[in-house]
Amino acid sequence: MATAYADDKAPPKPAEIEAVERGAKAITTDATSGSKPSVADGEGFRKFLGRWGEPLIAPIAGIVIFLGLWALLAPQVDTSLGALPGPVEVAEQGGALYDEWVAANDQEAEFYAAQDDANEAAIAAGNPGAVRDFEYAGAPTFVDQIFTSLYTVALGFLLATIIAVPLGLISGLSRMFNAAINPLVQIMKPVSPLAWLPIVTMVVSATITSADPLLAKSFVISAIVVTLCSLWPTLINTAVGTASIDKDLLNVGKVLKLGWFAKLTRLVLPSSLPYIFTGMRLSLGVGWMVLIAAEMLAQNPGLGKFVWDEFQNGSSQSLARIMFAVIVIGLIGFGLDRIMMGLQSLASRNRTV
Repeated sequence: MATAYADDKAPPKPAEIEAVERGAKAITTDATSGSKPSVADGEGFRKFLGRWGEPLIAPIAGIVIFLGLWALLAPQVDTSLGALPGPVEVAEQGGALYDEWVAANDQEAEFYAAQDDANEAAIAAGNPGAVRDFEYAGAPTFVDQIFTSLYTVALGFLLATIIAVPLGLISGLSRMFNAAINPLVQIMKPVSPLAWLPIVTMVVSATITSADPLLAKSFVISAIVVTLCSLWPTLINTAVGTASIDKDLLNVGKVLKLGWFAKLTRLVLPSSLPYIFTGMRLSLGVGWMVLIAAEMLAQNPGLGKFVWDEFQNGSSQSLARIMFAVIVIGLIGFGLDRIMMGLQSLASRNRTV
């Protein structure tokens, strides 16, 4: 037994030590060159997916899938103008509309250059009476109509904000005033722009009688319709935000004997600002949606009129142009909402109450 015990505890032979060292070195080499990078790569991919999956990868995947389904199913839908255009056809018409805008700008520049040359020649010939200052009368392009729609919705939204915010503040501070206007708000809020349009058209036509008004009648009609349909979200949210102000805060204002203006600017407005901006975001979205219908019927030269004119045109390219206009309308609406969201975040960050 003693001999067996001694043999078990005997030091390994040099050959055995060398074999063990070679095995350990092989294991170490495999761990550093093979398995470790694969684990690191997997962890890096999971981190990348966790960070960018929801904000970037998922939206891009959704858009790609949508475009694929659109391209696949569009040729299967037959209309009076032919098969439904796919993404490629719509994009081509977008490029054609841009080319038309560039060509129209070149024609306008040539017109004014020719007019300036003619005026200089008339002055040089001693005939100043022949000098002309005509405005270019070319048809508005798609890009021009985009800017017209933006101007229209901006005016309507501005008027809606000027009306809605003061009424909402008073309504939130006075329960009696709120009870007085609440039935009117609930009745007027669901009225369609198509119902407002004839009334507004008659009122504006009776009010603007000048042959050369500062603002075109169609532009004013569209802006007022936008105002009447978009002011309600701002009014309601402002009233809710003002009414939800902490009563202790108002009592502090009474203790400090703040005037109504100081109370309004230092207590009421800062506290209700998030609600006001939420209402303004909703109002801007409603106004942009209403504007297209208003421009169609009022024939204001904006995106709504462009869609209507292409529908009436009925050419083989009209459907693709209408679809491109719809995409542009959606993208502009999304951009306007992002702008309002940024302003809301900025205003909420700088609140003092």
